[in-house]
Amino acid sequence: MKKHTTKLTSKSIEGSGLPTDYKRAIAEYIWNGFDANASIIKIDFTANEVGYIHNFSISDNGTGINIANISETFGNFMVSLKTNSFSETGFVKGKKGKGRYSFSLFCNKAKWDTTFKSDDGRFLNYNIQINKDEIQNFETIDTVITKNKQNGTEVIFEDFFALTSDLLDNEDFENYLANEFGWFLYLNKERDYKILINKHPLNYKTVIADSDDHEIPFGKFIFKISFLRWNEKIGDKYYYYFLNSNKKEAYRKHTSFNNKTADFHHSVYIESDYFDLFKATKNDHPVLDDSFNQSNPTFKVLIDHLNEFVSSKEKEFVRNLKADALIEKYNRNSIFPFFSNNKYDKLRKEDLENVIKELYSVQPKIFQNLSIPQSKTIVGFLNLLLDTDQREHVLNIVDNVVKLSDADRLELSNVLKTTKLSHITSLVKFLENRFKIVDILKLLVFDLKKFTDERNHVQNIIEDNYWLFGEQYHLVSADKNFEILLNNYYSHLEKNKKKPEKIDNKNKLQRPDIFISRKSEIIDGSDPDLTIEENIIVELKRPSVIIGTEQFQQVERYLRFIIEDERFNSVTRTWKFILVGIKLDEYIKDLHVNQKEKGKKYLIQSIKNYEIYAMTWDDLFRIFTIKHKHLIDKLEFKSVVIEELEQKGINLNKEATDFLTKIALSKNEKIIADEPDDLPF
Repeated sequence: MKKHTTKLTSKSIEGSGLPTDYKRAIAEYIWNGFDANASIIKIDFTANEVGYIHNFSISDNGTGINIANISETFGNFMVSLKTNSFSETGFVKGKKGKGRYSFSLFCNKAKWDTTFKSDDGRFLNYNIQINKDEIQNFETIDTVITKNKQNGTEVIFEDFFALTSDLLDNEDFENYLANEFGWFLYLNKERDYKILINKHPLNYKTVIADSDDHEIPFGKFIFKISFLRWNEKIGDKYYYYFLNSNKKEAYRKHTSFNNKTADFHHSVYIESDYFDLFKATKNDHPVLDDSFNQSNPTFKVLIDHLNEFVSSKEKEFVRNLKADALIEKYNRNSIFPFFSNNKYDKLRKEDLENVIKELYSVQPKIFQNLSIPQSKTIVGFLNLLLDTDQREHVLNIVDNVVKLSDADRLELSNVLKTTKLSHITSLVKFLENRFKIVDILKLLVFDLKKFTDERNHVQNIIEDNYWLFGEQYHLVSADKNFEILLNNYYSHLEKNKKKPEKIDNKNKLQRPDIFISRKSEIIDGSDPDLTIEENIIVELKRPSVIIGTEQFQQVERYLRFIIEDERFNSVTRTWKFILVGIKLDEYIKDLHVNQKEKGKKYLIQSIKNYEIYAMTWDDLFRIFTIKHKHLIDKLEFKSVVIEELEQKGINLNKEATDFLTKIALSKNEKIIADEPDDLPF
């Protein structure tokens, strides 16, 4: 036996920052084992029925303690050979040799039974012993050659005064070890690293809520990136840990996500032989030798990738977990405004929830630490805004409250633009308005026909709702004499024309009721290099007027007037004249039959590029029904739209609902522009 003395006193050792908690003390011995290249750490203990510990030891299969270096390890208290430890939390853990004295927290004696392989290939075993009363001294027992060709060290603790078996055999102790060593065991899972407690493996996975591994090449280096999200808080700050090829820490850097999202407990470990040459410096100036530091271009690119990667993990965490919890909390505390139980209101609420989730994912601070009244205010405001066509203004408002990155703006913008509910809302309002207009016209034409005239009643409605005669037409003028009408039309085509032209025709003061021209031209079927401009003139008749010879001749005069005006007689223009009245006499019906071969419903005359149509109000309303069957026929959420319309007092008849099928609402604008092929306008 040989007695050794350190260069410090027992008081210096006790005041040097040793652990003050038994769990921390035990962790130091485990780290010492991993620092000695161990892959398996065993914690073994036995106790009696009242919890008194008979035996307690921590062993490892590491390299052992070479007795040739004993004076540099145990002999120099603050200078350990293990200057590059696996330690993650910042406590010394073998870097300065303090861990071996941690036993003094809970027992009076510690003995190291260690086996190492000498330079000549022999396996040598010896013991080291330290007593708490003389902690500055340690003893080594003579070295012997052992037949057990297995490296390793076992630390045996004796004479306990502050440790009982219930402190070791409980969930709290195992959770502590899992939090402390979980990252290290995870990174070494392919090498089957383990901590065994009385032969049972420590289940470190219980503290890991999420994990993600991937590799990326930068230049000639490969970086293995391991992301861990913890179930519990692991410290005040979160770090990127940069590890060399031996998994030893070369550098650490705060992530940029330390305070943004509550409960986003995370660590990121980056392994590469790039960090074998890494030398961190206080200033980010390029190094002059072959090593790397923070100013190296590869390192900067790596940091950018890490920030983007962790940002995506944070949003995934918020969207999938925190946002759902927020919605549940809002439902529990009645934060949401009232929604009915119909399908449409359910979709409105779902839309509001999705926008809140996305906002929360992009910028959680918007919804954090709010009182119930504050939460109700912001949710109510969002609901009002989303119910309008100004929903995309949410983006600008949020951007004024918290600065959004370009990626955040794009992501949130896509959510606000693509939601199906906005299409449903717009469509319901669109259909509601049209059905009400048709109902009003039906009332005027059928129920109040004694009091209705075309100029003061019907025409006022039609000129604001010319879609009844085709979505493709643009209202140029209504109830104007032809001189004004044709000049308005001409100025519509020739926007630079300043002076109205005189029309030398005795019929110029005749007044058609409404004049509509097509916005855009169509391709000429006989010559693809030319386009045809379509025009429409509508003559409305009061409900008491039956369409007959007199009304037909009136429209013929309009037709002849246009034919005789050289400004409007190009063969690349077509003209459609439409007569609408309560009823058609037999003469007009015969004209329908006469034009039947042309395959155009309601046609009564066709001359060159001029056509005259005659129809009843009931025909016009039927056209409306057919067109909107065609529209509703293509709606994905047909039942939702119908239910919402019925809530507003608009009941589609069975004939209309029989035509309903599914198609994407995103095509609404095109659907509205489309019309059945067999209709003339």
